[in-house]
Amino acid sequence: MAMNEDKERFEHPVYSVLEQVPGGGVGLTTVDRLLTWGVTNALWLFPMATSCCGIEFMATACSRFDLDRIGTIARGSPRQCDVMVVAGTITVKMAPRVKRLWDEMPEPKWVIAMGSCAISGDFYRDIYSVVPGVDTFLPVDVYVPGCPPNPEQLLMGLHRLKEKIERRRRGEWVERDPAPVAAGLRVPFPRIGDPDREPDMDAEQLAAAMAIGKHNG
Repeated sequence: MAMNEDKERFEHPVYSVLEQVPGGGVGLTTVDRLLTWGVTNALWLFPMATSCCGIEFMATACSRFDLDRIGTIARGSPRQCDVMVVAGTITVKMAPRVKRLWDEMPEPKWVIAMGSCAISGDFYRDIYSVVPGVDTFLPVDVYVPGCPPNPEQLLMGLHRLKEKIERRRRGEWVERDPAPVAAGLRVPFPRIGDPDREPDMDAEQLAAAMAIGKHNG
């Protein structure tokens, strides 16, 4: 490679040939920038969908919003994916299976908690069998709040993840996003075992349940 001091640029026979090709050109970059561009523009999603948020995930992948146009596709095997999207309630029994699927994903990999059930358990978080947020056993990178969040919100979450990946590839420190504060949904009456619950309410609810399907004469 020779240096032309008059024009202050490098010359090479290969570059000269490429510049003469119609419609061709030469672009210079670093391997790290190329890898960053590839990672951020080709996110492959593994949908861990268990409830209504999974329907919104499917809507995002359909033709109206079209995840493919941003290089993002859903795959059925965790070993081909780098982003797990947890969309829906995760039970205590299911959590070890989700963690195992996460462990099968190759590095680098990321997690998106989609919807309030994945973020905090929401309405079901006080039930003994429900995990109160997947960040209790997975390192969540991006939270997408909503019940359920719409496709635009999921796309914004993916955009947020791309920004974080680019910053980390540049060597910047990226703070983990805090989980949104869940307002939560509460039933309009105290639950069984609640000290504020009236004793007569148990009998009234039992009588109402026993009367279902019966016709008064």
